[in-house]
Parts: sequence; C-alpha cells; structure tokens
Amino acid sequence: MTSRAMPEPAGALATVQGPSVAVTVIAAWLIPGAGHLLHGRMSKAMWFFLLLSLMYAIGLGFAGRLFPFQLAEPLVFLAAIAEWSLGAPRLVALAAGGGAGDVTSVTYEYGNTFLIVAGLLNMLVTLDAADVASGRKPR
Repeated sequence: MTSRAMPEPAGALATVQGPSVAVTVIAAWLIPGAGHLLHGRMSKAMWFFLLLSLMYAIGLGFAGRLFPFQLAEPLVFLAAIAEWSLGAPRLVALAAGGGAGDVTSVTYEYGNTFLIVAGLLNMLVTLDAADVASGRKPR
C-alpha cells in the first residue's frame, strides 16, 4: 500500500505569511494602500495611496467640509464616518485647519463628494487588504 497525498480542495484557504489581519486593517485604514504594501502588492499600494490622497486633496481644494460626528443629523454623521475612513489624510486636514467648507462656493458639493467617496473607497481597499491578509484572496 502506498500512501498518496490527497489533493487540496479547490476552496481551501492558502497559508498566509505576513502581518495579521488586524495589523493589516489598521495600516490600511490609517494610510491608503498600506495594507497592500505590507503584503507585497507594491503597485496596488502606490496607486491606492496616490489616487485616494489626490481625491481627498481635490475635495479640500473644492471647498469641501470635514463633517463632525453629529448624531442629531444622520446624514452629517454618515458623512463624518465616510471621511474618517481615510485615516491619516483626515487627521492631517483636521490638524491643518482645512475643510471648513464654503457653502457659497460653486464647488462646495463637489468637494464634499470627493471627500466622502475617497473615504468610502478606502473602506473597500481596507476590506480587500483584509482578504489578502486572511488568505481569502491570493497574494
């Protein structure tokens, strides 16, 4: 009797080397693309960092508002969550005093849209990095 190795099932998860999922998620939230960088995806990390940071800068340049957490106004609260999803760029903008928002500016709503969408996209990028870290997605 010879023993043969059983083939691995098609849906089996690969063994993952690298930082844990928690470290990857925190890094990906804090700096756009950092989660992918930790797992050797240099090209994706660079593009995510450049594009999401650029979107955030455009939003600030278009007189967008950095929304506060106000539970009394649900849409303002959700916009704040979306903006905080970009981590370090939000902290830098807050520390620099940016994002006051100019309601009279023609580009005000465009600025808000860029700020919110950049944060929402970083949520997706963070989830993608978590999938890579957990082995659900191939490196």
